[in-house]
Amino acid sequence: MLAITINPVPPALFPAPTWTPSDLSVFVDTNILLYAASGRAADAVKTARARQIVREEEAVISFQVLQEFYANATHPRKLGLTPAQAAAYCSAWLLFPVVPLGADTFVRTLEIATRYQISHWDAAIVAAAHEAGCRVLYSEDMNHGQDYGSVRLENPFHGL
Repeated sequence: MLAITINPVPPALFPAPTWTPSDLSVFVDTNILLYAASGRAADAVKTARARQIVREEEAVISFQVLQEFYANATHPRKLGLTPAQAAAYCSAWLLFPVVPLGADTFVRTLEIATRYQISHWDAAIVAAAHEAGCRVLYSEDMNHGQDYGSVRLENPFHGL
């Protein structure tokens, strides 16, 4: 059995936030974390922007985002990180406020998916952002500028 240790990455890379979610908090989708962890030259501009977000903004995530990050980060055709490398990033991401996914989030997910005709998984991200009180959701996977009730989607790479 493979044992993976979750150890924090060096604070200089991703300093630990010292806040709880507020009106200034932004929810970040999996793709933002993947770009922040990317070392590929082709991703350099997006990597710089993603790292700026996780370092300077009040980022909030959900357990869904963490699970998606780990699965994609270790995929050989995506980031191709080792399990230990991906776990180290997850340690850093766990320092951010993490929205638990419970029954209320599930019900809200179903409502959002139906109302806005988006996938279940995208709706779960929007629902978690709403639960955290975030007014902005950063993602490149949905429509830039779309309002989902109290949450507005922004593609932080739009125009780069």
